[in-house]
Amino acid sequence: MKPRGNGILLHISSLPSPYGIGDIGPAACRFVDFLSSTGQKYWQILPLTVTDPAHDDNPYHSISAFANNPLFISPELMAADGLIDPSDLANPPDFPGSRVDFPAVIPYKEALFSQAYDRFSRSGGIPEYERFCKENAGWLDDFALFSAIRSDRPDQTWNQWPDGLKNRNPAVIEAERERLHEKIDRTKFLQYVFHDQWQRLRTCCNNHGITLIGDIPIYVDHDSADVWRHPEYFKLDGECKPTVVAGVPPDYFSATGQLWNTPVYQWDALKSDNFSWWIQRLGHTLSLLDIVRVDHFRGLVACWEVPAGSASAAGGRWVPVPADDLLTACTRAFPRLPVFAEDLGTITPDVREVMQKFKIRGMKVLLFAFEDGFPDTPYLPHNVIPDCYLYTGTHDNNPVRGWIEEEATADHRARMRQYFGCDIPADELSRAFIRLAMSTVADTVIIPLQDLLGLGAASRMNRPGTCQGNWKWRFTDAQLTTEIRDSLGSMTAAYARD
Repeated sequence: MKPRGNGILLHISSLPSPYGIGDIGPAACRFVDFLSSTGQKYWQILPLTVTDPAHDDNPYHSISAFANNPLFISPELMAADGLIDPSDLANPPDFPGSRVDFPAVIPYKEALFSQAYDRFSRSGGIPEYERFCKENAGWLDDFALFSAIRSDRPDQTWNQWPDGLKNRNPAVIEAERERLHEKIDRTKFLQYVFHDQWQRLRTCCNNHGITLIGDIPIYVDHDSADVWRHPEYFKLDGECKPTVVAGVPPDYFSATGQLWNTPVYQWDALKSDNFSWWIQRLGHTLSLLDIVRVDHFRGLVACWEVPAGSASAAGGRWVPVPADDLLTACTRAFPRLPVFAEDLGTITPDVREVMQKFKIRGMKVLLFAFEDGFPDTPYLPHNVIPDCYLYTGTHDNNPVRGWIEEEATADHRARMRQYFGCDIPADELSRAFIRLAMSTVADTVIIPLQDLLGLGAASRMNRPGTCQGNWKWRFTDAQLTTEIRDSLGSMTAAYARD
């Protein structure tokens, strides 16, 4: 394979589907075929984690660092596998085609899952399921129990549970496993179905020469199976509440910073266990994906700690993390370590030193190229280095067209005019950015599908610092026109990226 290559950034949820949300069934394989036919080498997705309506269905806020999102299970594949009747899919609700209506999708899919689990239970199970449960017991048993207790106590976080549950008294935990065994088994079953369907999608990608790039959120939610199982790995008080929470200071994405309200790691405790939890987590993620982007990589070098209960992230401070020890342990476990860093925002020299020492690539975003500092910004095409992942934009940005129509200042426009040598109409700028990115020396170029389609702000995936209306955008099959296919394939070939 040539070192130069392109790919598309598109989350699973954004795929077309008559069932309200994108899934890992036939539509995903059709998208892989589209990528292959246009000379692409990569498909990048967002975290596959379980989402929660309490967190705006945000894949970066999950109740588990290991479990996968059952909403991505394909009803069509369940029917093909005999888990549900094809007639159950004959008349789905009239879901919107351009966005995910989570309040409508969740009960619809849960009803299908209940039918599938009932049929599976009556069949007596299969050896593959038993093997999956055994191989993944290290996280699956705790996650399934946590989910069952949580659904049984919907108005409580785990630190509000009775002491026997909160502190994991063995006798109390065993009694709860017995009482909630059906909910536990149902959760394990859905994780198995996801795993089985995902392996088929991976085979499809492998057969088409498509490399899967995924994302690992650096932090986990306080109300998660991971913090409940390992409170010693997090900075909590005597009532198991966070003493400090993670975030980032003010930057390009947010003038007041971002307050994530996720607990901060107790790195001394993790180090004393040889970072076994992190290594297990990374290994699990790499079992699903070929390459992993580490979200907020700088948090593995120093964490922006904010006192719990703060109204914003402005009052935080940087606290060092034993990055050298952590990454040394990770490279021992995974000598090739196929990860790269999300190194946007406030990046200090110590972060660059760690990336250089462990040969971890970073990101460049063309949308940042025309900010103050022009023409010396590292994101301008003539300043881009080969050993990086270059994006026109990310899921956290306005698409290029939305940016020029809503956010670009007179200075931005003047700099672009100077760089391009002309004014480019808003409806043509996305394509110009794509061509510019492909023409650089960057080994890897990733294009959000919204930019390929020339879409505006309505297709934006996420607005950092907000907690409503995100993670909903979807495209339709009709939008991948012959013109789009031909143009992408032609540009890819012209810049020797096929």
